[in-house]
Amino acid sequence: MAYTSAAISDEGQVLTLSGPAAPPFRVHAIWLRDNAKDPATRDPNNGQRLITLSDIPADTHLSAAHIDGETLHCTFEPENKSIIYDLNWLADHSYDDGQSRERGRLPEHAEAWDSGLNASVPVGHYPDLSSNADDLRNWLFQIRRYGFAKVSGLPITNGSLFNIVDLFGYVRETNYGRNFEVRTEVNPVNLAYTGLGLQAHTDNPYRDPVPSIQILACLENSAEGGENMLVDGFACARRLRDEDPVGFDLLCNHSARFEYAGEAGVRLQSNRPMIELSPEGWLVALRFNSRSIAPITDVPFDGMQAYYAAYRRLSEIIDDPAMEVTFKMAPGEAMVFDNTRILHARKGYSGSGKRWLQGCYTDKDGLLSKLAAMEVDG
Repeated sequence: MAYTSAAISDEGQVLTLSGPAAPPFRVHAIWLRDNAKDPATRDPNNGQRLITLSDIPADTHLSAAHIDGETLHCTFEPENKSIIYDLNWLADHSYDDGQSRERGRLPEHAEAWDSGLNASVPVGHYPDLSSNADDLRNWLFQIRRYGFAKVSGLPITNGSLFNIVDLFGYVRETNYGRNFEVRTEVNPVNLAYTGLGLQAHTDNPYRDPVPSIQILACLENSAEGGENMLVDGFACARRLRDEDPVGFDLLCNHSARFEYAGEAGVRLQSNRPMIELSPEGWLVALRFNSRSIAPITDVPFDGMQAYYAAYRRLSEIIDDPAMEVTFKMAPGEAMVFDNTRILHARKGYSGSGKRWLQGCYTDKDGLLSKLAAMEVDG
């Protein structure tokens, strides 16, 4: 960045950086001081902060600032403390850029998709993922990008899905156990354990927080039907927003209620919006599961009719075949998906043949941490 000028204003509270070939931006003195990387402020080994905000004077201001090549030199009062900053780092972390506040924006790195992705479903071959860093990094990148990816070449053995978790994180155990079996059962505790078709849904919306990554691995699949379907919940939410902005806001601004009490000693409940946004308008998560919805009581009377209309329309969009990727997993295949974004479903299957999947949960922070570390390491 060709920044050549550092101008102090507002009695030392604001610094403006500019140059002939770079867009100008402003930063506050308190922000600069708080983000100093000198050894007295941050540990040089682990990067963690050594002081609290209370250790920085409330009347912090700049008394001097100048640019020397790619660095900015600042002096802060009343500490009389000099700190050097990397100009490229400052430009990358600028907050004076007219940031969008569009509601329903995709998170950074995410790409919305529909049935067109059937032609290029992301997949990684397990032997390569476990032995080649480039293959693993690309596979994790695709999960961050699309919210899911398949795995092939997995050992067809009980518990082999844990091999996938070991690539990036740790199992999140629930009342269903360290893992769960998805096959027909008599008197099942969950409809997932029957041959019924299931509407696209997110898992465990009654938990807070929900498990953010789900893995389903196939051990047997000779039954007729039972194809897996995935739907991009972010794409569905944005489609609803474009069709019905008022309805979209209703689903964002009011909580739905979810509940599970299907086994003795368990009563899980949550109270969260079906479409969750950050305060800046980023899409954060969807919670959608018609089997686990509880009476909705957090919508005012005057808005309930319109809320249900928006809920119905979101359901119709989710059911639209134009929004889904469909495939039938073979033994040794698995799918890994972001349970805060991707809705999963399956078509019904017959009683002939066998269908046995094993599932488990893990957390997205481990996956994203692994990917971020690999990207930094190159």
